Amino acid sequence: MCRHIAVLGPDAPLGESLVVPPYALVRQSWAPRYMRNGTVSADGFGVGWYAPGDPLPARYRRAGPIWGDESFADLARVVRAPALLAAVRDATFAGADAEAAAAPFAGGPWLFSHNGALTGWPDSAAPLAPLLPPGALLRLAAQSDSAFVWALVEHRLLAGEPMGRALAGAVTTLVQAAPGSRLNLLLTDGAAVAATAWGDSLWYLADPGARRTVVASEPYDDDPRWREVCDRTLLTADRTGVTLSPLDPQSPPAASSRPSRFPLKEPVS
Repeated sequence: MCRHIAVLGPDAPLGESLVVPPYALVRQSWAPRYMRNGTVSADGFGVGWYAPGDPLPARYRRAGPIWGDESFADLARVVRAPALLAAVRDATFAGADAEAAAAPFAGGPWLFSHNGALTGWPDSAAPLAPLLPPGALLRLAAQSDSAFVWALVEHRLLAGEPMGRALAGAVTTLVQAAPGSRLNLLLTDGAAVAATAWGDSLWYLADPGARRTVVASEPYDDDPRWREVCDRTLLTADRTGVTLSPLDPQSPPAASSRPSRFPLKEPVS
């Protein structure tokens, strides 16, 4: 399993979200508080961010643990951005793809991360391969379940689906092929965020007054405004607020221990 975070807000150093808070992503990589599967995320990390006026994100990824990368510490201190997505990796399956297997994956304006695992990978995913054009399969960034999940999501995005619908459709397809999979997905284009809670923790912190929204595997501090997302929920957000929709209309998610301030809307099909 992994930990990931997306931030939309005013222009600020990356480190204000990823390093400085007491339970920031760097600390979560070796001492997570809400991780349900796995322990230490030392199998790679990455951060993607959007420079003002440029719709295409930049990325910095490495195969080793985030806490041992001095270059990242410098980068996070001085690089500023109004939006970012970052992740630390606890690899479910051994592989030799190095930083290519580290999120965020990227395509066009999008950054993507997968916190979870496909049950029965790769055999369980084989029936889904025909859903992708051959070129997409040949261009997989890594031989990992997360890279395949991203290919399915990206295919839907390129077909014109909104981000939330693309994630919801991919989750539905994947759980039918591989029941029991954990599919916490996180996606941004720098202006909005979509995420799914399916098998692991997901939280958000919304501050519409400051035009700032954070979506993360777990809170990076003890701010009482953090809200936990129920399992089997789709989250969509921008800088003004958050919307939550059930991913499985036949089995509505149980009430969260920290209920959302925002009402559930109609399910996404």
